Amino acid sequence: MECISIFDMLKIGIGPSSSHTLGPWRAAERWINHLKKENLFSEITSVKVDLYGSLSLTGKGHATDLAVILGLTGADPEYIPTEEITPLISKIKETQQLKFGNSITIDFNPLTDIVFNKEFLPFHANAMKFTGFNNAKEISTDIYYSIGGGFVVREELIHAKENIEIFKTFPYSIQKATELELYCKQEQLKISEIVLENERSLRTDKEIDFEIKRIWDTMLESMYIGCHTEGILPGGLKVRRRAFDMHQKLKEDKIYSTPNEWLQAIRNTEVKFRQILKWVSCFALSVNEVNASLGRVVTAPTNGSAGVIPAVLMYYLVIENHEASFKHIKQFLLVASEIGSLFKKGATISAAMGGCQAEIGVSSAMAAGALTELLGGTPEQVLMASEIAMEHHLGLTCDPIGGLVQIPCIERNAMGAIKAINAAELALESDSLNAKVPLDKVISSMWETAQDMNSKYKETSEGGLAVGVNLSDC
Repeated sequence: MECISIFDMLKIGIGPSSSHTLGPWRAAERWINHLKKENLFSEITSVKVDLYGSLSLTGKGHATDLAVILGLTGADPEYIPTEEITPLISKIKETQQLKFGNSITIDFNPLTDIVFNKEFLPFHANAMKFTGFNNAKEISTDIYYSIGGGFVVREELIHAKENIEIFKTFPYSIQKATELELYCKQEQLKISEIVLENERSLRTDKEIDFEIKRIWDTMLESMYIGCHTEGILPGGLKVRRRAFDMHQKLKEDKIYSTPNEWLQAIRNTEVKFRQILKWVSCFALSVNEVNASLGRVVTAPTNGSAGVIPAVLMYYLVIENHEASFKHIKQFLLVASEIGSLFKKGATISAAMGGCQAEIGVSSAMAAGALTELLGGTPEQVLMASEIAMEHHLGLTCDPIGGLVQIPCIERNAMGAIKAINAAELALESDSLNAKVPLDKVISSMWETAQDMNSKYKETSEGGLAVGVNLSDC
């Protein structure tokens, strides 16, 4: 039984990957905290980090090595100014020293102290080992797994019931969609209201609203930055940013100076069907272009799929309901997080374990369900919309060219967002009693598909587009 809060599913962090960047970053932080708990931190004079499996195979393209370095320095991915990242990394590489945990200066050469090992460890495809030394004598070794969406598990605690006490505090314990639906019927509540009651067992209403607003502000800012930044994405593929060009054509002559003024301005632009398609695509592309350039985004449920939920929520705010307020934003994100948690509990949100169906597929399902509730759908229709969205992402592989979260990842966010809107409309026009495939069944089918999928299609860059397209073609 796993307790998953909205703030577990939706995390603020640095791109380009939640499992390959944010996860290793957080793992380094957790290792430092473990060392302090064991009274070993002050004894450390040097460290070594081993990356395994997918973290090794696509680690360079996902900036895994940079994330590990930043985690070892004690920098916080939620708050570090993004413009400080490159100078900090450059200084560490130049001096071959870092301030461990932001307090002890130790020797550290990224070229030799971060080792890329292609072999996979048993529990998960994303594994890393931290080793601490005191004058060349090993005094601490810890293995962590980045299991998707920025979630990290320490090897010694894989089978521990870490969340059981928190779970017991939830008034509505939910593992499956059928349980969620039953609670809604019994209590005559919307899904968002059920989720909110669970959150209230952990935080006050003021704390919940503050954090949700911070998440939305980050989403809005990432869209704003992406739509107002032109040029080429880093990494060597020479991918041109497209959100800027699309936005220039769509925004007409509207004047604004802040993200919120920008949102208001978009409401006054032309909204024919083609423009709506372009706006939604523009919003999704903008977020993932920011993500691809080590910008700050919200993991939803992963960084590689971070553009879907902001794009669909923005669609509701600027197209469907010009009177929408924070209440609607909160409602949307509560529902989306719960749908995402069902997939994490019943399958996976890690592309290294399940392919891109576990990222874009899940984010599309989350957005579809959330939009359906905002548009007046019943809990049954919300679950139906989520099922429809995932059903049409089953089997989607993860095969990033060059190991970068760019091709085909960025475009897939636009496609996932459009599919989410389509799924919501199909569900709203359907009688959920006639649904042939329940959400729980599509979740289990997704997990079966993930297990059967060849490993080369699971974020290894050893199959599909990653080998079918040469870097020289780019």
